[in-house]
Amino acid sequence: MPLASVYNMEGEVVSEVELNPSVFGTPVNTAVLHQVVTVQLLNRRQGNASTKTRSQVSGSTKKLYRQKGTGRARQGSIRAPHRRGGGIAFGPHPHPYHATVPRKMRRLAIQSALSDKAANDQIIVLDEILLDEPRTRVIVEMLDVLPVERNVLFLVPERDENLVRSVRNIPTAKVQHISSINVVELLKHEYVIVPFEALRQLEQTFGDGSTTLPESLEIAEADEEEVEETEGEEEETAEAAKSAKSTKAAKSAKPAAEEWEEDESTKNDEEEEE
Repeated sequence: MPLASVYNMEGEVVSEVELNPSVFGTPVNTAVLHQVVTVQLLNRRQGNASTKTRSQVSGSTKKLYRQKGTGRARQGSIRAPHRRGGGIAFGPHPHPYHATVPRKMRRLAIQSALSDKAANDQIIVLDEILLDEPRTRVIVEMLDVLPVERNVLFLVPERDENLVRSVRNIPTAKVQHISSINVVELLKHEYVIVPFEALRQLEQTFGDGSTTLPESLEIAEADEEEVEETEGEEEETAEAAKSAKSTKAAKSAKPAAEEWEEDESTKNDEEEEE
């Protein structure tokens, strides 16, 4: 199971945490990474490149000179693609760029990117990030003492305005919410800094729903117990409804049987009288 050191803002190792292997220990699938990155970059294109054809450029429609007798090659229009200032024969035109990949493939790509960073010790876990006010100097000093070298991506579980305003002046750092994580940003930034409290959300979002944090395990056990209690209550309710239905059917069947017996006795009496 992959491990990661937990640092404080002074750059000291305070503990170690086990990372969920379903998120940080999967085999790196480079083919899926390539496909997802290609699709994401394609969807970012605006598709507004445009050129003019020979029917759209300005110019006269008059034939340049007569067809025969000049000794030169025949020419029909000054707006022809082979002439200077003429139209473009097969140039680009505005059109939308859109492609999709399956959700499981996107999830696998994110798992592959996170697993590669975990294997190369590029996942930095912080015990907490406390900023009383926006201070870029505090973030720069923290990055200097942490084992990071170049581009850094902060993954946070909720928006922290002080952190965002402190990091936006650093060209090699970026803050991003866990829900908006994507493969392009993970591959663009060499190191990923995750607060300790964000690990559970990251593991449950992109993993199999389980987590390795003790407090999260307790929550998961409590959820399982609640589900079992709910299932037991549903079974009891179903049994009660079933018994009530059978009782109602028996009560409705009893008057019908009595009526049939009365009809039979009346019929027998009539036969005796005859």
